[in-house]
Amino acid sequence: MKLPVLVAMMILPLLSAGQGTDKQPYPTDYFRNPLDIPILLAGNFGECRPGHFHSGLDIKTQGKENLPVHAAAGGYISRIKTDKGGFGHAIYITHPNGYTTLYAHLNDYAPLLQKHLRKVQYERKRWDLDLSFTADQFPVRKGQQIAWSGNTGSSSAPHLHFEIRDSKTEHPLNPQLFGLQVTDNMPPVATEVVFYTGNIYERNLVSYTLGKKGNLYKAVKPGRTGYSITGDTIEVPEGLAGIGIIADDYMNGSDNTITFYTAELLIDDSLQTTVTLNDIGYDISRYIHAYTDYYARQVYKKWIQCLFKLPGNKLHSIFTTLNEQNGRVAFGEGQVRKVVVVLTDNSGNKSEIRFYARAKATDRSSPPQENCVPYTAGKANEYNDPNIKFALDERQLYDDICFSIAATPGGGGAISERFRLHYPFIPLHHYFDLQVKPNKTIPIDMRSKVVLMYTDGKDEDGRAAAPVDQGWYKASVRNFGTYWLAIDTVAPVIHAMHKSGANLAKAKQIALTAKDETTSVSTYTGTIDGKWVCFEQHGSSYFYEFDEHCTKGKHELVFKAADENGNEVVHKSTFTR
Repeated sequence: MKLPVLVAMMILPLLSAGQGTDKQPYPTDYFRNPLDIPILLAGNFGECRPGHFHSGLDIKTQGKENLPVHAAAGGYISRIKTDKGGFGHAIYITHPNGYTTLYAHLNDYAPLLQKHLRKVQYERKRWDLDLSFTADQFPVRKGQQIAWSGNTGSSSAPHLHFEIRDSKTEHPLNPQLFGLQVTDNMPPVATEVVFYTGNIYERNLVSYTLGKKGNLYKAVKPGRTGYSITGDTIEVPEGLAGIGIIADDYMNGSDNTITFYTAELLIDDSLQTTVTLNDIGYDISRYIHAYTDYYARQVYKKWIQCLFKLPGNKLHSIFTTLNEQNGRVAFGEGQVRKVVVVLTDNSGNKSEIRFYARAKATDRSSPPQENCVPYTAGKANEYNDPNIKFALDERQLYDDICFSIAATPGGGGAISERFRLHYPFIPLHHYFDLQVKPNKTIPIDMRSKVVLMYTDGKDEDGRAAAPVDQGWYKASVRNFGTYWLAIDTVAPVIHAMHKSGANLAKAKQIALTAKDETTSVSTYTGTIDGKWVCFEQHGSSYFYEFDEHCTKGKHELVFKAADENGNEVVHKSTFTR
């Protein structure tokens, strides 16, 4: 692996306010603000998030829950979904003009819809549902209240997630292209420029940090104290280089960072790359791991957005301009080239980073790598060993790697060797089956209790492993890192928020937590006096809102939870309502 080449530099950004950018011909007077308060954003379309691009607007709700949520336009409710993670409670409205709007992280739905949902939940005896409707079941008019805002699903604070999708492709589109009123006269801000002079995973890069100091800009070598340079020319290694940036955008009235709409790279005034953050389907959103520097995110918690395209990156639509080298640029030895990066936000505010780059001869030879196997992006790759095997299809890798593996004794309750599969800072695109052989005999009654454990060097978790032919055990995974087999016979732990015999006459709900140390809670059920009641799940929390299924008087609650290996725990208690 090549060591990073670090060179100090001086950059003079020029900031200017723009009048807008060329945008798709979307209707700009069709959709209204789904809330009754001005739009302040906690997040916007195209922001980098772990495993995906943000697919809509996160509209602040003043730190509160239960604000009225309205239909952004007329149409009909075509789908609702309840989920412990993701969007939590969500509503989809199909509109006659070819678009669908999504409203997520809601609390309750409007009364008729909420009543229908509860009816189906009790009929099917499950809380998490995904229901579709015809046009005549739940028609809505523009401005009609459809729900109350909340904090359900994978939400860390109260807000409304709002999307506009193309109904045919189901691709989320940038809602700010539809004329929603957002007050913003603040240009994007770039804080770092990175030159990649080889395979992105070899870490052969030159990194420059931007920081304003009067009319000058300070260059900082990572790990060293900063210093100022008065020139405007930097040195970069000669040859082909890709350029990445760290940049955020801001809006008036909000302290949250958001992202730009377009990024343009110009070399000697010739446009090389344009990134346009719009129309990103859920089927390709995970390619964010190819668009960003995954290593920098995993190791340094930085989002470096690459203005060049890796071989395995299928995000064709966001690269609206791309040169013949997939966005990389040639720097000949001794050549001086003008570099300009133009960032434009959804309101047309612009920032420009301008500097000159002088190419310098650099030794690019890589030290020989021992005990590794070349894996090529865009091709199927596999590994077979007497005790571990897997296959990666042609979509898994975004760039070439030299795959390495190491086995060490298990220890600590392991029933196999510990296998280090390459490095956790190299991304894989989707799940694959990993098969491991135990190094101990597993009794028949323990074969359903085998788990495949994983660590990235920081955190550790497991998933149930199924027995397959000739003593192998298999589980579906999607990360490089260290894996081994173990036995899990420990059931989840349940904690109730009330003591047995408690008087809950003034309470609105029953709440519990259920957690599993090794895998996850895969199934749960709650009954009152032997009859199923609707317990809702939010992460590891479970609660039942008192309704007509629990009358006044004394009752017995039974709550059961089981993990992925079938280890079950039963909680019993009594209460009075």
